[in-house]
Amino acid sequence: MNYIFIGHYKAEDVLMQRASAASAKSLLTSAILENLDIEHSSRMFAIADLGCSTGPNTFMAVENIIEALTQKCKIEDYSSLPEFQVHFNDHVSNDFNTLFANLPSDRKYFASGVPGSFHGRLFPKATLNIIYSAFSLQWLSKAPQELGDVNSPAWNKGRIYYTDAPREVGQAYSLQYAKDMESFLAARAEELAPGGLLLILMPGRPDGTLPSQNSLGPFLRPLESCLTDMVDEEIISDHEIDSFNMPLYSPSIEELRKLIEKNGCFGIARLETLPPRSVPLPSAEECRSGFESILRKHFRSEIIEQLFERYTAKIAGQPPVKTIDGFAIGLFVILKRNV
Repeated sequence: MNYIFIGHYKAEDVLMQRASAASAKSLLTSAILENLDIEHSSRMFAIADLGCSTGPNTFMAVENIIEALTQKCKIEDYSSLPEFQVHFNDHVSNDFNTLFANLPSDRKYFASGVPGSFHGRLFPKATLNIIYSAFSLQWLSKAPQELGDVNSPAWNKGRIYYTDAPREVGQAYSLQYAKDMESFLAARAEELAPGGLLLILMPGRPDGTLPSQNSLGPFLRPLESCLTDMVDEEIISDHEIDSFNMPLYSPSIEELRKLIEKNGCFGIARLETLPPRSVPLPSAEECRSGFESILRKHFRSEIIEQLFERYTAKIAGQPPVKTIDGFAIGLFVILKRNV
């Protein structure tokens, strides 16, 4: 049986994972014990982490999954435990050397690397039994094109995201997310064996809210503010910021439910919010590790040092983002592959 973990760039992702680690472990354990179908003929569980970055959260997640699987096997009266294979996946630019150098020496699994994007197929058909995605599905394959079109109603002038933007901007992000989720679910449906599980931890927003009232906005506001300050001081141009948009989106619960039902390959065993937690703003180091590469591709390299110096000053003394603020909503989803 085979298992997959899915992640992406890791700035605010790391913080959200860290804040939810304790509750996530119990959720994952109960999800596996209550929903996973284990075949006694299977002598190998292959675990794949898509969007693994370089750790350490990915190693913690793998250990939690293996602990739950071990418990499940004992309950099912396995005479001996199966072997575990973990496939670590991320984009080709990921530092896999650092990842492998940091592998726990006492690990109870075999490890391999698989480069590529989770918006398409990564594994052979029906070879996986659990897919796990931890705070990664907020990353789009790309930012909507119309955001940079001055003739489009969705032109996102002066912003790098869609928080507090006009309705058309949020709608453009929502449409792009729907396309990406369609591709994601179609690929996972091919790779997942009947009865297998897709486990997702992700940021979302409450039902009844507009896309512009999204859960990721508070984490991006300080960075956006630094860039607009640099425009005002003529360090970067209006065009540079007007043509840059973060490829991130957080859906409402109902929005996600409809996309899953439209796919038709999965039954929804659970779709709920995570316990409320305060999440600190990313430090300059964390923000840089997550966003520097995407910023360098768009802006001039010589402004990067100054940008993050400004970011450090901007976030000094700012309080953590709280769920009660109506933004930092975490979602936990269990999908079971239809037989």
